[in-house]
Amino acid sequence: MSPCRRVALILLFSLMAGSLLQSRAAPLTGELRCQCIDLFSGRMPIKLIARLNLYPSGPHCANLEVIATTTEGREVCLDPEAGWVKVAIKKILEKNKENNQS
Repeated sequence: MSPCRRVALILLFSLMAGSLLQSRAAPLTGELRCQCIDLFSGRMPIKLIARLNLYPSGPHCANLEVIATTTEGREVCLDPEAGWVKVAIKKILEKNKENNQS
């Protein structure tokens, strides 16, 4: 094999390997997995909840996710099937609806 051909093959393989590595390291544009692994189903006073985020099921996760941020700044994944969580969501939605109508 001639030296020019050997250099051309080495260059070709280097370019191919570089393009494979670059495509594998491309950053993801969004989070494509469930955020909640462990669910808290115990009772928590509503006054300790500073913010409540609801994430509907979708391509990223098959489950409805309810993440509460406490007044201390901790994030807790709540069990959306727990009765008190359903009541808390309903109260917060009603409160927001009243505030938006005023």
